[in-house]
Amino acid sequence: MAQIRGERVNEEMKKVVSSIIFEMKDPRISPMSSITTMEVSPDLKYAKARVSVYDEDESVRKGTVDALNHAAGFIAHEAGKRVQIRRVPSFKFELDESIAYSVRIAKLLDELNKDKNEG
Repeated sequence: MAQIRGERVNEEMKKVVSSIIFEMKDPRISPMSSITTMEVSPDLKYAKARVSVYDEDESVRKGTVDALNHAAGFIAHEAGKRVQIRRVPSFKFELDESIAYSVRIAKLLDELNKDKNEG
């Protein structure tokens, strides 16, 4: 039962934080960023969000995560207004490289298939 509640809290916080980030006017945050996963601790004190930023420039990706960590207090305050929850967690944002990694693998596979078809 607790596992189901935890999953619901994770998904709800993911939706709320995504909408807050979308509404923020900070120029340091890339418009091509999204929350891929959200892990809220069982005691609702901490939440770790993985952020995927679709941009070739490494400094833009790291800058977006730094800006989100800098605005974590504001995001927690806004989340507290939007979600009926006993305790609003403190957020920590991490860069998620999984989408960029999968794009890189897909490009490599396409090159291999192209070479195979030509040869």
